[in-house]
Amino acid sequence: MKEIKIGVITASDRASKGIYEDISGVAIQETMREYLKSEFEIVYRCIPDEQDMLEETMKELCDEVGCCLVVTTGGTGPALRDVTPEATENVCEKMMPGFGELMRQVSLQYVPTAILSRQTAGVRGKSLIINLPGKPKSIRECLDAVFPAVPYCIDLIEGPFIETNEEVLRAFRPKSNPQS
Repeated sequence: MKEIKIGVITASDRASKGIYEDISGVAIQETMREYLKSEFEIVYRCIPDEQDMLEETMKELCDEVGCCLVVTTGGTGPALRDVTPEATENVCEKMMPGFGELMRQVSLQYVPTAILSRQTAGVRGKSLIINLPGKPKSIRECLDAVFPAVPYCIDLIEGPFIETNEEVLRAFRPKSNPQS
């Protein structure tokens, strides 16, 4: 059985300097612990909103650490320092626009400013990278919407088999998938 590693990257100038606590990165980690039945390790990074640093950190977590999933928070808005989607696009071989489309659709049920969010997702090698918004409530809403497809996506890119805690969230895998 392959070891499951999940990367969590918080892109925040202030949190990376310790000006405030990174509650968004913590929210992602807590959500993963609720969702997953499989044993896994979280590899966490809190870095400034710097595109080159984001790209290097994504590459490190995917290529060197071997994370099958890298989840980012922050840097998805229209502000000048918001560059997470650009970093994601630069490091991915395949973009997965359906993730961003669904996350915005879900978020629009709660706030009209969801149209300002530019979160996206893509595949780098055998890793799926997903950009999430920066607020814990929005993180959970977005993950609840897209995560049912994440384990099967990881299957398709030859990552480890991920089992979810079906009492919290049920992963969708087509009936033809032999491992499900």
